[in-house]
Amino acid sequence: MKSYMAKPEDIKREWFVLDAAGLPLGRVASRVASILKGKTKPTYTPNVDTGDYVIVINTDKIILTGNKEKQKYYTYHTGYIGGLKQIRYDKLMAEKSDFALTKAVKGMLPKNSLGRSMIKKLFVYKGAEHKQEAQQPKPITLD
Repeated sequence: MKSYMAKPEDIKREWFVLDAAGLPLGRVASRVASILKGKTKPTYTPNVDTGDYVIVINTDKIILTGNKEKQKYYTYHTGYIGGLKQIRYDKLMAEKSDFALTKAVKGMLPKNSLGRSMIKKLFVYKGAEHKQEAQQPKPITLD
């Protein structure tokens, strides 16, 4: 019996829209990452980008469970000496909730050229409006 291996020219991509209002950040990120990888399709192949396009709206209404808003920090380095910076998640979610979701999803994707092509299929918006109406995205929910 032969195994099916997807070829890049045979992949049919779809568009999905996810309303993230009132949903936990980690659950949204893991669901979006699996769709971007293509793990929800029967034609999933680990070495080929078989995933679909995902639009996430209302990221300003994403919640963090427990005490994560007060205890969790986003840490980065500017590249200069003594340039370690930390931003608490309550401030990050208030100012750049779309960035927080993108970073969470990016951390769940492969750390290679395949992951870099997958993250380009993610579109994140703070409000309820998005620019991809012409693609007629299908609404999805967390199961």
